[in-house]
Amino acid sequence: MFNNRYIDVHPGASIGNNVKIGNFSTIHDDVQIGDNTVIHGNVTIFPGARIGSGVTIFPGAVISAVPQDLKFKGEKTFAYIGDGTTLRECTTVNRGTAAKGETSVGQNCLIMAYTHIAHDCKVGNRVIISNATQLAGEVQIDDFAVIGGGSLVHQFCHLGKNIMLQGGALVNKDIPPYVKAAREPISYVGLNTIGLHRNGFSQDDIQKIADVYRLLYLSDLNVTNAVKLILQTLPQSSFRDEIVDFVVNSNRGVIRSAV
Repeated sequence: MFNNRYIDVHPGASIGNNVKIGNFSTIHDDVQIGDNTVIHGNVTIFPGARIGSGVTIFPGAVISAVPQDLKFKGEKTFAYIGDGTTLRECTTVNRGTAAKGETSVGQNCLIMAYTHIAHDCKVGNRVIISNATQLAGEVQIDDFAVIGGGSLVHQFCHLGKNIMLQGGALVNKDIPPYVKAAREPISYVGLNTIGLHRNGFSQDDIQKIADVYRLLYLSDLNVTNAVKLILQTLPQSSFRDEIVDFVVNSNRGVIRSAV
């Protein structure tokens, strides 16, 4: 199971089969690590970590450290890392607080170097977060989102599925699914068409999505009236309903258009 003698694994940790742990890594009590996971040197994994199978964690990463939240009172919480996910150098994933009880990163994600994922964040499956991105507490990022490097995401923001966010973005509003977001202040700049094609969306699917955003962002209506127009004039589809639900249920308000 271990190929060297310069590691510190607590006897209360549960380590799966064929796990490789590099020199000078520390695995604390109440940690679970799935089969075939690779933990490189100088990684620290604190109590409450639940790491799946086939995960790769690069040097300097710190998983399940206590939250950087003054409301945290030592409650038992968790940090989940899904199967097949890669955490690159010096990534930090804090565990949850009483607010949600857990921080989670989904399956087959790529979290690049120096990214911080704060307490109670929820990152979906197949998400790519580029270098030095910082997520504040209770941020939600849905499946297949791509986050440009050096982005800063305000607490409680919700970033929808299949979005493309420019590098260096300052995000303080919710970003609805399937769009590209860029500029300052962060704004809608079109559909993530290339990403949608890569993920198997048909041209008909993309057109249905485009029709919704044409009315939401290019009709010169406020959000409330644009939503009414969408529901009145566009035929029902899963895409229409998904986007409308996202907009209507947004807590921070959705980004506006730059075009």
